[in-house]
Amino acid sequence: MENFSLDASARKILRALQENCRISVAELAGKLGMSTTPCWRRQKELEEQGYIKRYAAIVDRRKVGLDVCCYASISLARHAEGVVANFEAAMKMRPEVVDCYETTGTSDYLVKIVVADMDAYHDFLHNVLFRLDGVAQVSTSVTLREVKSDTALPF
Repeated sequence: MENFSLDASARKILRALQENCRISVAELAGKLGMSTTPCWRRQKELEEQGYIKRYAAIVDRRKVGLDVCCYASISLARHAEGVVANFEAAMKMRPEVVDCYETTGTSDYLVKIVVADMDAYHDFLHNVLFRLDGVAQVSTSVTLREVKSDTALPF
């Protein structure tokens, strides 16, 4: 695969798809002032080159009963290869974990967790996090309201 340059047209396509990934190629091309076939080709190149990782529907978590959003700052007691790998594998397997980042600063990981209620978070905390080998400390912040929640990248 040759290196694909992220030129102005590619950026326009990406911005438009971030707004609405269900837009048809014809609508996308018209919106950007391009012909349909070159627009389709550029979109496929963006997919093949990994600029577009996937297409997704953004679901309102509250409408599906996930009323509580927590951010857990997690510190590991040790950073042995098996401990880190097991922790990360566990986070990838848990459906209530929607984001997990290895971080710098006072904790090792920042984990975004969405659950139905505080009882569900309590269960996750005690039956999952505290049972993982190497977890030394968990500090949780519970969101009160979402001021901004966006998936579009600012490029």
